[in-house]
Amino acid sequence: MNEQEQHIRIAIVDDHEMFRAGVIATLQPYFDVVGQAADVEGSVAMIAQTKPDVVLLDVHVPGGEGGGGTEILAKSRRYSPNTVFLALSVSDSPQDVGSVIRAGAQGYVTKTISGDDLISSIKQVHEGYAVFSPKLAGFVLSAFQNAPSTNNALGGPIHDDELDRLSNREQEVMRLIARGYTYKEVAAELFISVKTVETHVSSVLRKLQLSNRTELTRWAANRRIV
Repeated sequence: MNEQEQHIRIAIVDDHEMFRAGVIATLQPYFDVVGQAADVEGSVAMIAQTKPDVVLLDVHVPGGEGGGGTEILAKSRRYSPNTVFLALSVSDSPQDVGSVIRAGAQGYVTKTISGDDLISSIKQVHEGYAVFSPKLAGFVLSAFQNAPSTNNALGGPIHDDELDRLSNREQEVMRLIARGYTYKEVAAELFISVKTVETHVSSVLRKLQLSNRTELTRWAANRRIV
């Protein structure tokens, strides 16, 4: 374990006490576990108080207005805008995956995940990558690619002033980065240099007034254009 790993601050949201205890025992040697909660109200309060780097978020959590993990995401964002959420749920239904990703989660893994893979997933979302269990990744991409929100009721494209600021090449780079590609992978995919990718990413972030690739991923996911 390196020093950077120890300083990643983690919180766990799940209504099953024994499951939380098991996750904490798995993660504590690697990360700084700063909080846990079992319902919507307690989770929002805990996140507001501790401001963790990464929250492991169950989709189905009692309390609040019945919105579970998506409600926690919506309500806690104002209190801790830099927190990244990784859904960790027993559910692999398209509805649950889609709703929590559209609410702003950076990734979604199921509870069948191994301890080593969970540790790796936390590191990846903390670094700005989108992470999904293998069986969910294809669904997530196709759901966003085929979503109708990029077209109006008459079938024509919606005019998006922000997207229109980007050149065609910048849009290609933006979509790949939002899908979790590394700069090297983007370069290989588009047959350009890593330095050119870096230049395009910097330009995209500047034009969209975003700070990092995590914000870019959320921006793209909210428009369902990844």
